[in-house]
Amino acid sequence: MLFRQLEPRTARTSAEVIKFALWPFAVMMVLNRVFIKAINGFITDDYRPVYNASFEFLNRRPVYTADFSSVDPHYLYPPSGTLIIAPVAIIDYELSRWLFIALNAVAILIAWYLLLRLFKFGIGSVAAPALLLAMFSSETVINTLVFTNVNGCLLLAELLFIHLLLARRDLWAGAILGLSIAVKPTLAPLLLVAAVRGQWKVFITACGVPLALTAIAWPLSVDPQKFFTRVLPYLAQTRDYFNSSVGGNGAYYGLPHWLILLIQVAMAGVVAVSLWLLWRYYRHDELFFVTTFSGVLLTASFLLPSLGQMYYSMMLFPFLMTVVLRNSVLRNWPAWLAIFGFMTYDKWLSDRWQGVGRNLEYLRVTFGWGLLLIVVFCVLGDRYLAARREGRLQFGIDPTWMASAPDSRHGGKSATAAPATDPHRDDPVAPVDDREPVLK
Repeated sequence: MLFRQLEPRTARTSAEVIKFALWPFAVMMVLNRVFIKAINGFITDDYRPVYNASFEFLNRRPVYTADFSSVDPHYLYPPSGTLIIAPVAIIDYELSRWLFIALNAVAILIAWYLLLRLFKFGIGSVAAPALLLAMFSSETVINTLVFTNVNGCLLLAELLFIHLLLARRDLWAGAILGLSIAVKPTLAPLLLVAAVRGQWKVFITACGVPLALTAIAWPLSVDPQKFFTRVLPYLAQTRDYFNSSVGGNGAYYGLPHWLILLIQVAMAGVVAVSLWLLWRYYRHDELFFVTTFSGVLLTASFLLPSLGQMYYSMMLFPFLMTVVLRNSVLRNWPAWLAIFGFMTYDKWLSDRWQGVGRNLEYLRVTFGWGLLLIVVFCVLGDRYLAARREGRLQFGIDPTWMASAPDSRHGGKSATAAPATDPHRDDPVAPVDDREPVLK
């Protein structure tokens, strides 16, 4: 059957033409990123400090000994993360790194499949090769593999968490989130998604797993207390290098502290209003709400605190995939200009116009994250103001034309208009059955 699928044949429809064109590009892109670019590596090596710390942990020596005055990658994982990742140092460095690259590549591929299933697409759809090609063309996937860090595993944890959260399997969702937090707190903001949905059992395992792992790791470590006395204070500082947060770029360009704080407060207000509108009017549209709400939260967590790095943007793939939904806030060109800023692998450093090129390269991620948050705020705000002006807030804020607008999960065809959903009801009106796509 597998070889039958690979048999060359002439496409009969436009969809088949696109699939036949995209699959070779997507597959070869994956192979190039994993076996060529990642194996070649780069001057930036996120894996070396992890391997060294794991080696020291296994040999009962101090782990938190990094020189924070240097700009080299540092080991910043908590004791619980050290316990989880320590087995990587059982074998020699080169083989260990290759296996870690493979682990992240497999995690990203599983996350790709889960993302397709989350939005009701199958492997046979046009979306499958298009999404795979887009993911492995992005800076975040390329540098995760080349620098060899754990972000691919975190993306898989995020997709598992969203699937389990939507399935109301709260303890398992919390356990997955807890494992990720035990290594790196990147996904910790997603706890707010569970909180606003009233899924409080998530907190039991999401907090219990890292606490239990810390309790196990503490007596096995030589210097676990230094993570709290030495590493956490460093993480709380805003560094002016390799940092795309508002504070990081503000410090690099020498902005006054009051101006940086003003920008952070203003953007926090934008985020707060967007999250409130999403909760108030979209919480019963579960897929749209969870993916969009989490996307806004995570983008804000990259832009506003002390540290935000470009490859964190991998966690936004579920949010970006909402573009296939008819009520998506990303169906406009400013949103994709923003996404270009923090997703593209292009470099804007210029030999001819060095100052301009440097500014474009250093600021594009910060501006991209910021513009994306502003776009969400403007789209939701415009929908709200229009609905209030037309006296239909009790039916939600989606424009009336949206009920029959094209939904990409239906192959771009208009769906039959569904009854409006009242956001105040506990039993919202169910949509018509044709929202479920036909998968080939």
